[in-house]
Order: sequence, then structure tokens, then C-alpha cells
Amino acid sequence: MSVNPALPTTGSAWLWHVLILAWPIILSGLSVPLVGLVDTAVMGQLAAPHYMAAVAVGAVIFSSVFWVFGFLRMGTTGFIAQAAGRQDSAAISLLLLRSALLAVALGVLIIGLQQPLAMLAFWLMGAAEEVTASAQTYFYIRVWSAPATFINYVVLGCLIGLQRMRAALLIQLVLNVSNMLLDFWFVLGLGWDVAGVALASLLSELLAMGLGLWLLRDIAFTVLYGVDQPANGGALLRLLLEKTALLRLFTVNRDLFLRTLLLTAGFFFFTSQGAQFGTVVLAANAILMNLFSLLSYALDGFAHAAEALVGGAYGAGNKRAFRHAVYSSTLLAFIMAGLISVLYALFGGLMIQAITDIPAVVAVAQQYLPWLVAIPVLAVWSFQLDGIFVGSMQTQSMRNTVAVALLCYIVVAWLTVPVWGNHALWASMALFLLLRGVLLALLYPQLLRRIGHAAS
Repeated sequence: MSVNPALPTTGSAWLWHVLILAWPIILSGLSVPLVGLVDTAVMGQLAAPHYMAAVAVGAVIFSSVFWVFGFLRMGTTGFIAQAAGRQDSAAISLLLLRSALLAVALGVLIIGLQQPLAMLAFWLMGAAEEVTASAQTYFYIRVWSAPATFINYVVLGCLIGLQRMRAALLIQLVLNVSNMLLDFWFVLGLGWDVAGVALASLLSELLAMGLGLWLLRDIAFTVLYGVDQPANGGALLRLLLEKTALLRLFTVNRDLFLRTLLLTAGFFFFTSQGAQFGTVVLAANAILMNLFSLLSYALDGFAHAAEALVGGAYGAGNKRAFRHAVYSSTLLAFIMAGLISVLYALFGGLMIQAITDIPAVVAVAQQYLPWLVAIPVLAVWSFQLDGIFVGSMQTQSMRNTVAVALLCYIVVAWLTVPVWGNHALWASMALFLLLRGVLLALLYPQLLRRIGHAAS
């Protein structure tokens, strides 16, 4: 079974290939905010406003907790892409099964720790009593989706590593569309309010998991029933628990986990510092950060394409393909970032007014809009180099550079925010995003030298 598509032969063909890989990821990413909008809209049809607040609180808790486990997606992509570059079907099968087992174990751990997690999360949120009560209903239903959610991360990572981007799009659309349809049925049709929204999320994750595992059945069966692999359970268990492979898996995922925690700390620091300027500035910053999240979905498409193509070239030891993958994906990502900056410059004010009609918040958000215009072309390098280093599995470098960038960001913010206020906070965030890219760029020549051989 061939697991790695044929490489393009010209520069223009590489650009077209990257575009073909990127657009499904961009489209699937842009569908994600629709789920939150539908959740909010459905809750908005109910009489009491605390239902909407409860779903918002619950969704924030799970997005924060689950995002920390995003290493399951990134780590799987890098491992699978490199194995695909070596045309090693058995290794891909074992990687998929090992990562899926890790996902199940972590999901069960989250379920087992649901009580202390709930206590900590709701204490940090500090919401009103009626909001907390409804949010707890949401939490104790949706927490059971953790194993399915984590398996979906693994499935998505495997599909990206294998450059099956349209299959990844299909799973994401099934997840999001089923979530929205079940929202309408459970809440507006059956009257299950917050519990209905939580159950919709749980069932849509299970549905997406089933579809994803079915799409990858050929990969799993390679090691279960392949010609060169024994099919008996004992031999398979020994392969899955092979010490060196497990150690490598845990090391990579540990680095990615710590890197994500550091990123989370950076954005939490931004929010906490912005809160010092009052409610209006805090709300304005939140609007601009939501618009920033939209640009991240667009740039993620090219970063994920880089992960797959760079990982395949790295696994094959093909330096020429590696360079082409880096150049083509980065060029297109930079063009996209420039287009986003122009879009925000021309229509950012209208976007802000579409989100809120509170005059004071609109005025303040427009005051800081120039930072959002500048950030895409500053942040694109960190997105792309993250993709390049994920594909190359240089996760220690990713962890260390985020730590250095975070330290610089916090120090600069502490020194400048008391003097220049919220402008200094946005400047510090821009520095954080830019510095992550700069530090990885300094390590890129060293990465290039690690590749096995240069193809002629």
C-alpha cells in the first residue's frame, strides 16, 4: 500500500499542491466558530439569560482543557508524516494504534478526575450561583466526550500526516453540522436546555470518532492482518508496548504539552493584564482576539500542509523536497497573511460593529484595531515554523523557544504597560508572536543539516 503521494516536480506544481492540501483545513477551521454561534443562538431563544451564560462558561472550560491536549494531534501528524515519507505502512499502523491508546487513557483520566477538575474550573470562573449550577450540568455530561475528542485529535493528526486533507474536512464537517442539528433538536425540539447542548456535543464527538476510525480502518488493519506482521494478540501487544517507541512517543508529546501550556499562559496573561484597564477595554480586547482566532484558522491550513509535506520529506531524507515544501507553504501563508491584514484594514471596523453595538466598546476596539492589522504578517512566521518543526519532530526546540519568547513578552509587558497602557500590551503580544518565529528561524539551518541526504 502506497502511503505517500508522488512529489511535485516543479515550483508551480509545489505551490498548487500546497493549495490543494491547505484549503480543506482552512474551510474546516472556519466552520468551528459556527458551532459556538449556534450554541449561543439556541440558548438565546430560551427565556432565562443564565442558560446562555452557563453554556459559554462550560464551553470555555472544555476548550481550555481540551486545547492543552492538542499535542495528540500535532505529535501524531509528525510521526505519521515521517513514516509515510519512508513508505513504512506497518510503522504508521502501530503509531496510529499507540496514539489512540494514549488518547483513550488520557480521556479516561479526565473522566476519573472530573470532580476536582470541576471544582477548580468553577472556582476560577467565579460565575453567579444560577449560572454555575447550569454550567455544572453541562460539564458533567460533556466530560464523557473526552476519550472520543482525544481520539478525534489522533485521527485528524493521522489524516494530515497522510495528506488526506479532504477526509479531515469531512470529519470536521460531520462533527460541526451534527452538533448544530442536535442542538436544534434537543433544545428547541425537546426542551432540554443546557443538558441538550452538552449531549449534542458528546454525541457529535462520538459520531465523528466512528467516521474517523472507519476511514482509517485500512491503516489499522495493516499491522493487524498484514503479511509481515503477526496477527495474534500477544505479538501485537509487544509491538505496541515496545519500550523505545513508547519513550519517543511520550517525549514528543511531553514537549508539545509543555509548549501548549506556555502558549496558554501567554494568552491568559494578556487577558489578565487587559482586565486592569476596565470592562470596556477588556471587552474590546476580547473582540479583537476573536478576530485574531479567525486569522489563525486561515494560517493553520498552510501550517498543516507544511507539517505533512515537511514530515514526509524529512522521513525520506529528501532535502530538495524539504526545501520545496518549506518555501511553497511559507510563500502562500505570507500571501494569505497579507490579504488578511488588508481585509482587517478595510473592513475591521465593520466587523467590530457586527459583533457589538455598544458605542464605547466599538470606539475602544477601533482604537486598537491597527495592532490587529499588523499582527497577521508578524505572526505568520511562528505558525509556519511551528508546522515545519512539528513535521520534523523537533519538539524540544518548539518548547524552548516558546519559553524564551514568553519570558521576554512578560518582562516587556511589565515594564511598558504601566507607562503606555493597552497599546503596550498589544505591542508585547505582537512581540511574543514575532519572537516565536524569529527564534525558530534561527534554529532552521541546524534543522536542515539533520536531514539524511539531499536529493538531486
